[in-house]
Amino acid sequence: MVRIKRGNVARKRRKAVLKLAKGYKGAHSRLFRVSNQQVMKARRYSYVSRKLFKRVQRRNWITCINSQVRRHGTTYSQVCSKFKQNKIAINRKMLSEIIINDPLTFDYLLLQNK
Repeated sequence: MVRIKRGNVARKRRKAVLKLAKGYKGAHSRLFRVSNQQVMKARRYSYVSRKLFKRVQRRNWITCINSQVRRHGTTYSQVCSKFKQNKIAINRKMLSEIIINDPLTFDYLLLQNK
């Protein structure tokens, strides 16, 4: 039976992992076994963080909208329901952008939907 040599494949895989582990401290960037674990953990964290980032951003948009709406003597939920009743389909991100960049437009939107 012929022996299978897979030195190139193994080296390639290890080099790829070590390249991803660049910048880690000590053995975490030099030794394959340790760096492999660190890279796997880092990838898991990055996946979770992407989801958390979206959640936090949405919370910030809602806070921004609510603070602006409170100045006009109403609440966030009331404004959302008014927009829904009047069939104004604008998402929270765009509403907060309007508030930041052009507050007069937002005031106009609120006055139209009271």
